[in-house]
Amino acid sequence: MMYYITGGERSGKSRYAQELALQLCSKPKYVATSRIWDNDHKARIDRHIAERGERWLSVTEEKVLSKVIHEGETVVIDCVTLWLTNFFSDTKNDVEKTLEQAKKEFKKLLDINATTIIISNEIGMGVHAETAVGRKFTEVQGWMNQYIANYAEKAILMVSGIPVTIKK
Repeated sequence: MMYYITGGERSGKSRYAQELALQLCSKPKYVATSRIWDNDHKARIDRHIAERGERWLSVTEEKVLSKVIHEGETVVIDCVTLWLTNFFSDTKNDVEKTLEQAKKEFKKLLDINATTIIISNEIGMGVHAETAVGRKFTEVQGWMNQYIANYAEKAILMVSGIPVTIKK
């Protein structure tokens, strides 16, 4: 089963995804996709791990999600935006290469018999990006969101902390 949870920044996506995972499994896995930029960011990550507590197995994987997700697991992937940022940065902001690499890796997830809860941001609903690179990334994010939502069995849009089912 694949769940797709999207929404704006601080809309309640992660909270909702974590609550859902705990309803489905007694010891879910949390896959963080963020690169660690500096000591402050590392401290924030450590704080989030501590807040989730011992019920969670926490793993960090920047790009190759399929190597850390196994059969039968319940997994929260947080988040597509940071995951795509890693591809986008590594391809020197190449939209086509980013989408090609991300789609190839995402397809591998479809072959794993696991419950995946994928969190993503709807950045195109916010402020228009000032830079050309920002606008390119917004396009990448939008296209990848559509791609993932197409495969998800259930999709939720978080609005002000309220889950709105957009695909059953």
